[in-house]
Order: sequence, then structure tokens, then C-alpha cells
Amino acid sequence: MFKRSFALLLVLGAFAGCANQTEPAPAEDQEQPKDQAEEPAPAEDKEMVLRWNLGSDPKTIDPQLNSASDGGHIINNTFEGLMREVNGKLQPAMAESYEVSDDGLTYTFKLRDAKWSDGKPVTAHDFEYAWKRALNPETGSEYAFQMFYIKGGQEYFEGKGKVEDVAVKALDDKTLEVTLNAPTPYFLNLTSFYTYMPARKDVVEKDPEGWAKNPELAVSNGPFKLAEYSTGDKIVLVKNENYWNVDAVKLDKIVASMIVDQSTQLTAYESGELDAIDEVPTQEIPRLLAEEPTFQILPLLGTYYYIFNVDKEPTNDVRVRKALALAIDRKAITEQVTKRGETPATGYVPPTLKLSNGKEFREVAGDYGIDPNKAQVEEARKLLAEAGYPNGEGFPTLELVYNTSENHKAIAEAIQEMWKQNLGINVTLTNQEWAVFQDTRHQGNFSIARAGWLADYADPMTFLDMWTSYSGNNDAQWRWQKYGNDTKLNPSNKRFEELIEKAKTVTGEERDSALLEAEKIMMDEMIVMPIYYYTDPTLVKEYVKDWEKTPLGHWYFGNAYIEK
Repeated sequence: MFKRSFALLLVLGAFAGCANQTEPAPAEDQEQPKDQAEEPAPAEDKEMVLRWNLGSDPKTIDPQLNSASDGGHIINNTFEGLMREVNGKLQPAMAESYEVSDDGLTYTFKLRDAKWSDGKPVTAHDFEYAWKRALNPETGSEYAFQMFYIKGGQEYFEGKGKVEDVAVKALDDKTLEVTLNAPTPYFLNLTSFYTYMPARKDVVEKDPEGWAKNPELAVSNGPFKLAEYSTGDKIVLVKNENYWNVDAVKLDKIVASMIVDQSTQLTAYESGELDAIDEVPTQEIPRLLAEEPTFQILPLLGTYYYIFNVDKEPTNDVRVRKALALAIDRKAITEQVTKRGETPATGYVPPTLKLSNGKEFREVAGDYGIDPNKAQVEEARKLLAEAGYPNGEGFPTLELVYNTSENHKAIAEAIQEMWKQNLGINVTLTNQEWAVFQDTRHQGNFSIARAGWLADYADPMTFLDMWTSYSGNNDAQWRWQKYGNDTKLNPSNKRFEELIEKAKTVTGEERDSALLEAEKIMMDEMIVMPIYYYTDPTLVKEYVKDWEKTPLGHWYFGNAYIEK
């Protein structure tokens, strides 16, 4: 889930400017930070060491295989794409310069002189290999669909074309040429996303699935490199002395802990064992807002929601899905359970993303009949009765699956009780460790599952194209044609996909209309149940300077340093 907004110019519109700061900004209704003595962190041989909590143990940190934010944070600090977003602005990274053809279809990138962490040169061939690797159906990249902008990319992925016809080519060691299917205003943003980052063929082929986690094998081209990977414990990154911009890298080491429990990581932060975290127990938020000057609730461009498996009974009935969605009180969840200043969600695409006329997508799209301030009990009960379950009678006990987290548990328990009280149905709760949970969702082994999506770039498309039939992230199993093990077909997905494909080739009001109609189809089908739009509670010690966390949710420490 991640970033994109470039062309040396733009991005994040209302969010422009990262959520980082040399000095953390005070949270709303909180006094300005006061000078206070921080308990010094333990000395580590005079190295400048950042102790940061990553949270879950990433399923992968391979750029082409990753589809989660935890792995993305590591990749964002160890690899570098053609462009990189820094302080809210897109700037050349591996690309020293680039040119775009008059028709907006062909991009020619000139690479700077750069090396991999083992000293070998980074070449245009590494980009060509990585991009075609992501599109190779045998690779199993869940983000392959993000490469379908490239001419011939989708055809190759679907077995209808050859790899030679994919229009990305290294003209020489320092020149990469890419031709797109249609002008794509955010393509430069995409080149900073982890799926578009380079990979070395000779390294990957030694261990295609495990090379990135093996310090003896892994190579990277970003500001840091992998020094240690202790499963379930920590990841240690050290400065990459061969990084092209190594003079800007001040940290010697990053120790990324894997503390999942929110209370434990907050205790570690307050005792001085951690310098940065972004998960806190809900019940601690009022105290932190009142007493902790380094606590911030940052904006975050994303949606928290539940997925319905549209292929399994009884969630294969849209009336059941709509009844479940209407029977919850989103305002109560955000005000009494999460307490992070979230906005109750009435659609999938979050606020602030704009249409071509400057209007917010969310405002134009509307709320699809969802009341953000209360449960719509009578309507929900009517729908459930129409589906054959009056007052919940005969409704099977469903399982709601979520990944291990105090907050996910609290939300699930609240919704479980709402469904019991408002619909008369029983739902059991099951938590799973992150890596297992991702497989459960992707394989469709659930009826209802917790989910969240953070923008990969600042455009509504990043929230919508994941529901195409060919997307590896379409965990609702909502597909009009066969994909992988998903063979149960859902005809309503075909029109949705046609609109997404259209929106990738047109501009202006025509594109706006296609995107708006696409969201309406998925919300009319209620393949997901939007709950709220994210915010980002973050704690970073005041002695940590120039850290970055954007509204797209990306941590970046390439310019950070510690000053005590």
C-alpha cells in the first residue's frame, strides 16, 4: 500500500508537505512542546542509531513481492526508484533526468552514476528486469496490476503477450525507455513505488523468494542496507556506503523492532528504549494528547474497512452485505472505540482526493445511503429479512477475521455487539498473525475480514483499480473472470473493470465520470464495508530530526539524524 505524486512538481494537494518535521508539530488542542530533559538513549559505541518500531514481521521485503505497509517501510529505506518523494515533493532519485514525449506516452530516463550496496553499478537493465519480473505471472506479484500502464504489460501478465512486447527497455546501461498505453499524469509518482524499484537478476535468481531477507545475499541501492534479520524480533539496517547520496545519510544504523502489542511498544517508547512508534492503545490517547508533547495525530490518506467474501454463503448475498454495513454505528466506533479523530466512512475513496474540476471525489460521489452518525437498524433488518433471515433467524454463525492488534480487536468486538443487538446474529472473532492473515485474505479463506488501504499515489485510481479481476489485492474475490484459484464469477465486476480501463485512457470529465461510476458499482454491490478514514497517531522523540512520514503513510529516514 503507497506513494506517487511526481514529475518534479506536485503531489498530495491538500497534504503537501510531509508529516515529518525537524521538530514534531503539536497535536490539536495541545500545548506547544516545552523544553524537557529526555532520558538519554543508551550509548551504542558512538554510532548514531535510530530505534524504531516496525510492528509486524513483514511477509516479505522484496520490492516486487511486497504489498503491505510494514515491508514497504523497509523497502522505502533500503531501495530507491527512479524518483523519490521528499518533503512532499517529487524529485529525481536513480534518474538523474528524464524526458517525456509530446504525446505523453514515452518516458526516457537517464540514470545517474550509482552503485548497489555490494559496489556493482545500478543499470537500466536492473529496472527492466525488475519491472518485467513483477509482470511475470509466475512471480506472483500482488501488485502486478500497477504495471499495466506499460504497453504490453497486462497482455504479458495474462498470458496473451510475450515478455519481449512489454515496452520497457534498457537502451544502454544508463538509459531506460518506457512506453505507456495512455498518458498517465501520475506515472512519475508510480516510479517511486516499491514495485517499480530495481532488482538484480543475479541475486534474485539465487533465492527468488528469500534473497531480500538474507543479509549475506541481499543487495540494495537506497540509503540503508540489510545487516540483520531476526524473524519475529528485529531488522537491523546500516548506512549503505555505496549509496549515491551517502553524504546526506547521517544515521549509522536503524534497529527496527517487531513489537506488535501496542501497550508494550508505548511502554518501550516512554522508557527510552524506542525513538519512534506509530501505534498506541486507544485508551492512552487522551493522556498522550494532554501530557506528551511528542504525540501527534497526523493526516493519513486511507480507509479502514471490512471485506466481504462475495463467493461464500451468506455474504454472497448483497442484501446480507448491505444489512451488515448499515447495522453499525460508525460515529460510536470513532468516538468511543478508536478515538483518533477519524472520520466515519460512507464510501471507499477517502476525502481530499480531487476530480479534474477540483471538486473532492468524496463529496461528488455521495454516501450511498450510509448514515455516518448512526446505525440504520430498521433498514438493515428489512434487508436481512428479504435475504431469508427475519430477526436473524436461521442466520449462520459467521467468523470475522482480523490481524493481531489491540485496536483491531476493540473495533471487532464493538461491531460484533452491534450486529448482535441490531440484527440478532452471532459472529465469532478470530485473530491471526500478520503473515498468516494476509494469506487468509488473498486465498479467500474467510467470510468477513478486517482490511485497510493506504494510497499509493494521490489519485482516486489507487483505491479503485485494486478491485479489477486481475488484481492480486482483490481479496473480496469479486471477479467476472477466473483468476488464480478464484473460479466463481461475479458479472457485476465486468462493468466495473471496463470503467477502470476507460479511466486509464481518457482525461477530464470523461475520466471523472468513469471513476465515479466505478465506485458506485462496488458500493452498490457492497463488496466492502467502509468504517472510517484513517488518521496516523505518531510518537517520535524530539531529539530525532528530519524524519519523514507522509500522508501516504511512508516512513523515510534517509535524511534523519539524532541530536542530543
